[in-house]
Parts: sequence; structure tokens; C-alpha cells
Amino acid sequence: MRSLFLSAALLCSSLLGSFMLSHGQAKLAPLWESKEQLPVPESVLYVPERNELFVSLIDGDGSAADGKGGIAILNMDGSLKNATWVEGLNAPKGMALYKDQLYVADINEVVVIDIITGNVINQIKIDRAVFLNDVTVDATGKVFVSDTREGKIYMLHNNRPRLYMSDVPSVNGLKVINGSLYAMAGPELWKIDNKKKTVIAKGLKLGGDGLEPVGDGSFLVTCWGGLIYHISANGEVRELLDVQGKMNTADLGYNAKDKILYVPTFLNNSVIAYQLSL
Repeated sequence: MRSLFLSAALLCSSLLGSFMLSHGQAKLAPLWESKEQLPVPESVLYVPERNELFVSLIDGDGSAADGKGGIAILNMDGSLKNATWVEGLNAPKGMALYKDQLYVADINEVVVIDIITGNVINQIKIDRAVFLNDVTVDATGKVFVSDTREGKIYMLHNNRPRLYMSDVPSVNGLKVINGSLYAMAGPELWKIDNKKKTVIAKGLKLGGDGLEPVGDGSFLVTCWGGLIYHISANGEVRELLDVQGKMNTADLGYNAKDKILYVPTFLNNSVIAYQLSL
């Protein structure tokens, strides 16, 4: 009888596990929080080749061209490696790496940094840009950058900017995957091919900020106001974390190999790492 009961219990447990897995029951568990103050961190970029985290620091108003912004480097345990790796920026936000060049959105220009030297090697101003926010680069080196307040996406080819797409409401997080551009357009996730959109998911409580692919066709999305979502490959939206009123969850970095999220808390002046379980 006991054997039968245990078999039944194991079967139920197995079925429950299969149900949770098939329905994308992702979970987050905190790993660490950076202990030293980071002045208004907006974006984190995981750089596996260097085993480091780049963190963009606004250090003031997100729209102010005050020269107070910069980029810090964290070690993989959250300890501070270099607080002043890059200085003299304004309000740096999203970042993307192509070869040894780091592209950073900074109000109305894209700043290009040589990661070997840490020197700014170019500042590409985009006429009529108001609030450049996130950056992604495709396999050929074409750079895409979002202007959230204008609802526009720009493309830089050979460091020459042009308007790629307009009427993308509150566009923020961007990511090129297998030649397609994915964009957070307010509470929706869009897939964009040849400037034609397909709505992948909708219904986020707040507009999306950071966007990262998990690696299995699904996505992680942060919303600045304090929400983190998992969007499955079929567009199902599930809330992973709600810390509204306690802290912000800005533009995340993601370690796909170890399934770790790195979330800048903006006004809380720290970065928190979370373990993702799928």
C-alpha cells in the first residue's frame, strides 16, 4: 500500500513538474546586490569575453546634458572593478557591443567607445533625436537605436544615421535576433522585418524597458516601474517580479549560459542579480 502511495505521489509530482514546465512557469531568485553605490544605473551589459558587467550611470537627470554620466565595470559577483571606466557622458542608457566597439545611447547621440582603451572614439549625433534609449547591433555591424519620446527607431550604417522606422509608440528595448529586429513598443513586443511589424505579445502592465532573449525562443522584459516579465515563444506573458513602489527595474543584462539576470535599480543606485529557473 505504501509503495502504491509513493508511486502515485511520484506520478503526481512528475505530472505537476511537466505542467509547470510546459506552461513556462519561470521563477526568479535573488543572488546578490552590488554593495557600493552606483549613481543612477540605467543599463547593464554582460560581456562574457571579459567576464565583466558594464553599467551605464546617468548620475543625475535622464535628459540633462550635464557631463556627469559614465560607465562603470562590475565583477561577476557584483563587486566594483572600475567606478570611472568612462567619464564625461551625459545621461547614458542602453549599450550594445560589436567587436571591440561599445555603442551607447546618450540623449541625442550614440557614443562609440573602444573597450580595449576605454576611450571615446566617436560621438554620432542624430538630428531631431530627443531621448535615445536602447541600442542593438546586427551581425553586419548595423546599429539600431530607439528614441522613446519620439516613437522612432534609427539605424546607423558606417556611422551614418538615418530614420529606420517611425510610429513605434514608446519604443525602448531593442534586440536583433537571427536578422529580425525585436522592439518593446509600450506594453507590446514587436518583431520587425523589412520595417513590417508583427505583434508577438501584448498586455504588459507597464511599458517595456529592457529586452533580452532567453535562448529558447522566449524573452525577458523589464519595466522601469518595477516589473519583470517572461514572454514565451508563443507570446504568453507571465509576471516574474513585482517590486513597484520599492525599486526600479531598468534595462537588464542577461547571462544566457548560466541563466542570470543583472537588473539595474536606477534610483536605488545598485545592480541586483537574479537566477532564472525555467
